[in-house]
Amino acid sequence: MDEEQRFQRVAGEWAADGRGIPQVAEWAETLAGGVGSRAVVLVEGTSDQVALGALAERRGRDLDADGILIVAIGGATNIGHFLDLLGPQGFDVRLAGLCDVAEEGDFRRGLERAGLGFNLARAEMGSLGFFVCVADLEDELIRSLGATSVEEVIDAQGELGSFRIFQKQPEWRARTHEEQLRRFMGTRSGRKIDYARLLVGALDLNQVPPPLDGVLAHV
Repeated sequence: MDEEQRFQRVAGEWAADGRGIPQVAEWAETLAGGVGSRAVVLVEGTSDQVALGALAERRGRDLDADGILIVAIGGATNIGHFLDLLGPQGFDVRLAGLCDVAEEGDFRRGLERAGLGFNLARAEMGSLGFFVCVADLEDELIRSLGATSVEEVIDAQGELGSFRIFQKQPEWRARTHEEQLRRFMGTRSGRKIDYARLLVGALDLNQVPPPLDGVLAHV
């Protein structure tokens, strides 16, 4: 039985053992092509996946050619399942990952359960290839670009008027410009994904958020 066949069997068992992850069939299909990859990068959601893919392009890297697969795991609470399947106690694929600071504990516990360390500090997680965004991807990108540059990106998309209206909402008037921008990214379905690509495209490559560069450097 070759690796791909073995993966499909294990993934099928994984889907049927009562863990109740509705995306598992899609993940199994995606990951089956990555069993022979040089590395798999595990991220919380699609916006993280898009951002890393866009940054790799800007860095002149072809992740497909390099055998690197970026997988959105559908939330940090699923990290343990993926580490069980792909980590040293499973298919032993080279792994890296990216999470928000609020989900750092989920990733830490998953890494420890997978046998990759004990009582891991953030720096030790980084040495394993798992990096933490403070507070999240949008916050990292906004701080790296600066509020003025982010507004220019929003304006180029024809959404500056919508942002100005959002800023006038009573619960957001007193917030910082950066907080307003960060929240605006999440006010419409798909906006975080769209701006993940656009904001990475606007970055000065000398000012890339360290967690994003750290993940790509690890793989």
